[in-house]
Amino acid sequence: MTAHILVIDDDRKITDALRRGLSYQGYRTEVAHSGTEGLELARAWFPDLVILDILMPGLDGLEVCRRFRAASDVPIILLTARDAIEDRVVGLETGADDYLVKPFAFAELLARVRAQLRRRQTEAPSVLRFGDLELDAVSHDVRRGDRLLTLTQKEYELLEFFLRHPRQVLSRDQLLDRVWGYDAEVDSHVLEVYVGYLRQKLEVEGAPRLIQTIRGAGYILREP
Repeated sequence: MTAHILVIDDDRKITDALRRGLSYQGYRTEVAHSGTEGLELARAWFPDLVILDILMPGLDGLEVCRRFRAASDVPIILLTARDAIEDRVVGLETGADDYLVKPFAFAELLARVRAQLRRRQTEAPSVLRFGDLELDAVSHDVRRGDRLLTLTQKEYELLEFFLRHPRQVLSRDQLLDRVWGYDAEVDSHVLEVYVGYLRQKLEVEGAPRLIQTIRGAGYILREP
């Protein structure tokens, strides 16, 4: 699945440039122009990496970083015009994973983005479990109890996203965006069909339903 990157910076020239550059590299990129907007967007969008400016009016980048870190281990790259060692230390101690001083070369930022995403992929658990459901992200084996399930690629990607966000209501737009891509010409009917396929395979022999429908909101992976 395509990595999702969230850029939070009040400088629209920077956000426009980063959106263009990162999108050209194949990343799905969203931008926010304040700390508050960035936090709201992250809650709805589940970014894989955050690029965050420190010096913003209102909620500054350090406070935004603290709030991200209190709720998530998403990689954070801080951007700032301050290059003193003390400033870097404060940023890293706040919870950032990397630190880049403005002005910077896009090639350097891109290298750091790739490094953080590789590290996150390496550190992510290779086996995801929920109840008696198990997915091996290396072998792509999926089991429900003692049964080995045969899934299509889209069914696998859909189930993996549910398993990475258990007990969270996931909207139809979020699921379509993550599994099919934001520019794919599919509608929610396609999602309903694939959720139905998954349920059929997961619920063989009367196994309890794990993918629940939340009317008007989307779907959730939770205990019956």
